[in-house]
Amino acid sequence: MAKTRPIGLLSLVLVALSATAAAREIVDLVPTQRASWTIGRLVAPITGLFRGGPSYWYGERTIEVDTRPPGAGLDLFYLRDNIQQRFARAESPILLRLPARIDARAGDSVAIRAILDGYLHQEVQVEVRSRRTQLTIELVRLPNRLEAVSHTYLSRRGSLKFLTTELADFRLQEMSDGFSIALRETDTSETASENMRGVSSDNIRSLRAEQLGEDVVIRVQLRDAAENRRSLRSTRDYDAVRDLHQFTVELVPAEGNAEVLARSVDALGRIRRSDVSGCALEFDRSMRSQLDSAALSRALAPSSGFLDRHLQSALERLGALSPDGLITLVDGSKFRPSVPLDLAAARDQSADAIGFLSLLRAFVAELEPSEHRRDALRGVIAPEMVRERFDAVAAVAEDLERRCGAQTPASRP
Repeated sequence: MAKTRPIGLLSLVLVALSATAAAREIVDLVPTQRASWTIGRLVAPITGLFRGGPSYWYGERTIEVDTRPPGAGLDLFYLRDNIQQRFARAESPILLRLPARIDARAGDSVAIRAILDGYLHQEVQVEVRSRRTQLTIELVRLPNRLEAVSHTYLSRRGSLKFLTTELADFRLQEMSDGFSIALRETDTSETASENMRGVSSDNIRSLRAEQLGEDVVIRVQLRDAAENRRSLRSTRDYDAVRDLHQFTVELVPAEGNAEVLARSVDALGRIRRSDVSGCALEFDRSMRSQLDSAALSRALAPSSGFLDRHLQSALERLGALSPDGLITLVDGSKFRPSVPLDLAAARDQSADAIGFLSLLRAFVAELEPSEHRRDALRGVIAPEMVRERFDAVAAVAEDLERRCGAQTPASRP
């Protein structure tokens, strides 16, 4: 029994070594042509004595190449006199096989370029005759990150807002079915990816992001792009509170802004008092309690965006539908929309205006087809919230409103 134990341990060691070798792909980068003869070959047996023995010149030459994190794509070039002799592609980790030092020239080198999505490309060069047997390439995260994406649309006009940690270097390119946006040296957060998966409207059919090495490319496919031409406008801004840079691409319909606003005024005129009172306030209260107050304030705050005029008109309509003709906030403050200073003050605090979220829901319902109303409302009041989460929040609010309606007599005014 004791005699078989060393053999068993040896077997385990050999199995472990075999598994390690199998996990590391062997890449042969030995040139088909040997280096030309030099006087160095003649004295190699002598110089080898001072460099560790004959194996220095004549032994097998390999380098273990790893990247941190692993899994990077590797472009491998064997260079002689700055001319490429061999080229190979692989994925780290690898075991790189090179010619014996005696078969390489003094200037022979291997250039290794490591490429991994979300990281800067790294390139290193190793002399073939060096003593190096192991190389780990440390990859550096891309300097910019796409943190969030929001899509807002109303009455056939829309915008896409991109929030990044650094000022974005972007390229906008129009295509037959939409447009693409390339963000240089930028990767994408999971939140931004979720935001983009949920984008759908009467303007946009789909939004798809693809990481191409150091850049992320966002492809925007429009609905009926050939028939309904839209011009693109881009603007930049900075969110000092969150320390995020933002750039916005607006989709402007060919019909012009005047017709868009006229359609908005007509829709607001069709909203009734019952849309902002009674059980509709259950929806309003529930939505406000579930949504993040800071995010809601950001979404409804005055801005230079296309939605600003719509929101101001909606707030005025809220005051007109109130029994006392006043806009009332949750803290009891009251503002008269006919007074410019009062309207401006209410506009700054519109996220706290009682009945405003219910009015916006009715406003969206007047402007958008049924299949896009939920997403349109999300774009107005919670543009950075992922679709699934917003759907859950709205479902809770609608359920409370239904319960209220079931308990209220049908003869209510």
